Amino acid sequence: MEVINTTYIYSSGLIVSSKPLILSTVLGSCISICLWDMKNKIGGMNHYMLPYWNGSGLASPKYGNIAIPQLLKKMKATQHDPGNIIAKVFGGARMLKDQSAIFDIGHRNTQLAYEMLAAESIKIIAESTGGEKGRKIFFNTETGEVYLKFL
Repeated sequence: MEVINTTYIYSSGLIVSSKPLILSTVLGSCISICLWDMKNKIGGMNHYMLPYWNGSGLASPKYGNIAIPQLLKKMKATQHDPGNIIAKVFGGARMLKDQSAIFDIGHRNTQLAYEMLAAESIKIIAESTGGEKGRKIFFNTETGEVYLKFL
């Protein structure tokens, strides 16, 4: 049996790999989108903290509206048919119970992920978002499987 290396993705990180990897991260209000090319067995994952970049400073993938297009661009660069890509979305917890809806970063992060994937016609086949618990996820880039543990 082949040993697959595990790579941890920190916040603001993203990785796309055509080689078998286990990508892992820990999420609270942050979001990770796992994209998988079913035909070519290529996987990618990001980890963003906030929904929107305000336009000042560096356009960092710590913002969803930067991280999602960057992940999609890297995935699309690895193969010719974007129709093979499916998504799994995780995170977006409400970590502070007394947050008002306007400051619920987890919900805003989640909504952005759904909207941007829908705009690209990428089907979400699995999700675990919201709630009040953090998550640790492990994504196998070879099989597309995600293992989740609530924290």
